[in-house]
Formats: sequence, structure tokens, C-alpha cells
Amino acid sequence: MRKLLNTLYILSPDNYLSLENENVVVQQKGNVLGRFPLHTLESIISFSYAGASPALMGACAERNIGLAFFSPKGKFLARISSLSNSNVLLRKKQEQIADNEEESICIVKYMLVGKIFNERWTIERTKRDNAFRVDIEKLKYASQNLKSSINDIMSAKNFDSLRGFEGKASTYYFDVFDEMILNQKEYFSFTTRNKRPPLDKVNALLSFAYVILSNDCANALESVGLDPYFGFMHTLRPGRKSLALDLVEEFRAPIADRFVISLINTNKIGKDDFELEKDGAVLLNQSGKKKFFNNWQQHKKERITHPFLQEKIEWGLVPYVQALLLARTLRGDLEEYPAFLWK
Repeated sequence: MRKLLNTLYILSPDNYLSLENENVVVQQKGNVLGRFPLHTLESIISFSYAGASPALMGACAERNIGLAFFSPKGKFLARISSLSNSNVLLRKKQEQIADNEEESICIVKYMLVGKIFNERWTIERTKRDNAFRVDIEKLKYASQNLKSSINDIMSAKNFDSLRGFEGKASTYYFDVFDEMILNQKEYFSFTTRNKRPPLDKVNALLSFAYVILSNDCANALESVGLDPYFGFMHTLRPGRKSLALDLVEEFRAPIADRFVISLINTNKIGKDDFELEKDGAVLLNQSGKKKFFNNWQQHKKERITHPFLQEKIEWGLVPYVQALLLARTLRGDLEEYPAFLWK
């Protein structure tokens, strides 16, 4: 089983990364701020425009350490990856299935069933744990509709139907999302999902969490020899990690959404951790990103029992396990893709 190592987050926009004696060196205007041994890292995520040295990028690719670059405001820019784990036969099979709608749908159905199942159980946990603080009838209505949506997904014959059923299920889920926010309601209220740009603090947190989680999924897919850019449901587009976007669907509610809700409800992030842009976008500021990542690292190391493997693993390893199960499905070792069904 893969070991969950550390992720190094670079938040200052003028920090530069270089390599020195098997260490990542973080510099700011020529001053060394810190050194981090490469062997302790599984990925590096940089929000700096200053970049990294070619030597460090090569070392990360050689050692299969994910290295991703984002703008200081959180826009994805580029990532360094290695082909050392590439399996040409596996990738050929991946492309064949991606070009065959009937075969693609068989996999995507289970991913979307996982997504909706996990959304429903996020609601069910709120009902169970906070029965006297929420609108139980409203949550019951959403939960029942999500349960019905699972049957709709399994009966779908084409991608247009699948997307329609998924969109309807998302509406049921996000209609009650605000019910799950119990504290700091004067600053953190949710009315609708908006993305480009996020227009309120909750959407800012959700969008940020989804971007980071999608990057983890891309690293996971590459680690088992799959191409994160060649998806089954998300269409091909230059620069878009389509398969990572397919895979991340089943993790949004149990990993990202619950994490965001917990940050707010436990007061681990507050109203002063955001900034308002001229175009109306609401984004995490530097202090907000620091709080986010400090808690994200802790969350990734919490242990759960994987529903299919029945083994204890960290939350942070879930994308890697599912990527491995997807690869085994494509090879024919598993008859059906076992979606991550969390309870």
C-alpha cells in the first residue's frame, strides 16, 4: 500500500524553489527560508509566480513527486509529471474505452452513483448529528430524491441522460447545503453554486477544495499508469485533466464538502480570511490559504475503513486506491468499477 507522505505548499507569490543536495530549498529574494528533504514529499503545490529551477522539476519527475503550479489567486497553471509509471497497454485500453460510449457509460455510471450516494450520506449524517438544529423535513426530501436519482443514473442509456440526471441530483443536494452550515451564518451563507468566479465565501472554499482534490486525483491516476487528461465523461480539451475530473466526482461530498463545512462550523476559518476582487470574485487570502492547508493536511491523515477493500487507510489515500481499482477494471481484473461508497 502506498504511504501517505507530506505535501509542501508554497503560498508566498515571490518564493522560488530550487534543488540542493536532495533537498527542496525555498528562497525569497535570495534568502533561504527553508529546506525540505525530497524523500519526505509526495507532492509540491506552488502558488508563486517565481517558479522552480529545472533541476528541481527534473528531480520531481524522476522521483514521481507531483509538482503543480497555481497563480497566487488559485488558478491552475501547469504541472510536472513523470512517465516512469506509464503502461502503454493500459493507456491504449483507456483510450479505446474513452472512444466507446457504451463502455465509457458503464464506468461513469458507477462514478456518478458514488457521487450521489456520498452526497446523500453527507445529508444523512447532518440529520443524525444535528436533528434539533436543521430543517429535518427539507433534508429528508433531498435525501429521498437523491436516492431516486441513483436509480435514474443506473437506467441511463447515453451521456445526455446521465448529465441530466446528475444535474438534477446536484440541484437537490445544493438546495440543502446551507442547512449543513450551522455556525457563522452571518458570514457564511449558501444560496447557489457559482464557480467562475466564486461570488461568496462558501463557494470560494468549495472551488479551492475541488481544485486541490482534482490535482490529487491527477497525481493518483498517473501513479498507476493512467492518463489524467483522457476522460470518459468530461470531454477532451487542451490542458483539462478530464479523467481526474471524472474521478473526483465521487470524492466531492465526503472529502471536500465535509471538510469545508467542518472548517466553518468549528470556526477554523473566518470572515477575515477572504478578499474581494474588482470583478466580484471572493477568494481566500494568504492567511486563509494557510489555515486551509494546515487543516487539509490533518484531514488527509485521518483514517477510515475503505468500503471495498475493508482496510484501514488515510483519507488522503482514497484517490490512489480508487485510481488503482479503476486501472484494474480497465485491465479486466474487476468486472465493474467499485465506486467509493462512504457511510
